[in-house]
Amino acid sequence: MDGSPFAVSPQGLRVSVRLTPKASRERIEGLAPEADGGVMLKVSVTAVPEDGKANAALIKLLAKAWRVPKSSMDIVQGATDRRKVLLITGDADQLRQRLEQWMATHHD
Repeated sequence: MDGSPFAVSPQGLRVSVRLTPKASRERIEGLAPEADGGVMLKVSVTAVPEDGKANAALIKLLAKAWRVPKSSMDIVQGATDRRKVLLITGDADQLRQRLEQWMATHHD
């Protein structure tokens, strides 16, 4: 599968995510193709999609896995949708390089 869920923006790095709430365990499942030809990062959390609990769990999980501060992550699209776009503020090229390395070592 070609493509990346990461996109550079002036504020930092945008990450396309497909979130599955109420999962049996929290995990970053890897890349998934989208109908439009794009690629999203599939993530599962155990939290319910009420009052932003699943979104908070998503940010907590990704921040811990990627070693970025939770305060630098924000959901900029799809707050009430399964399909989301997260913005990680900071040096976009540095973040992209680090996250792509993480993806390469944690997913086949």
